[in-house]
Amino acid sequence: MDKVTIITGVAAPLMKSNIDTDTIIRIDRLTQQARSELGHFALEALRYRQDGSKDLSCVLNQPAFRDAPILLAAENFGCGSSREGAVWALLASGLRCVIAESFGDIFYNNCFQNGLLPIRLAESDIRLLAGQSESGNVVSVDLTMQTVRSGPVELVFEIEPNRREAMLEGLDEISQTLMQAEEIAQWQAQDRHNRPWIWRQ
Repeated sequence: MDKVTIITGVAAPLMKSNIDTDTIIRIDRLTQQARSELGHFALEALRYRQDGSKDLSCVLNQPAFRDAPILLAAENFGCGSSREGAVWALLASGLRCVIAESFGDIFYNNCFQNGLLPIRLAESDIRLLAGQSESGNVVSVDLTMQTVRSGPVELVFEIEPNRREAMLEGLDEISQTLMQAEEIAQWQAQDRHNRPWIWRQ
């Protein structure tokens, strides 16, 4: 996955609570579309009317926020089912970071496996960022310094150290495991010697 260091751009203030994974991407889209094509369908229930036309009242369709790399949301973002495709769809739409009060646990974990940075901030802080965005100020997220800046606003966020390092290096769990390939091979060789009966020939 891509490394995450600094993400700078406009932040779309989608200040809704309980946006679930079915709202982020419908399950039938995951079965019918290639992963690279999911961006068009991300959050379609909010972005499009039933006739397929764009809902211009949705912040994601407003010119100032159409290509935003950062999404501002409220509590419990990504709740619902465990579909990893919700993260794929947001990434395919151009998002690299979601800042919310809280996240669905599985969605939060899936973010770190795919390079989408999830940041938890207090509602009041997100409202400050939303105000800055609506005033035309860009937002800069610095994972190294663990800060979010916009205009005069500077906020500090917390993130688990191991997850922070993995995102800075662009490593999912499989990649992190493969970095220990030599140690794993040594252990296997030693265990094969010590307990040959459990290894298939």
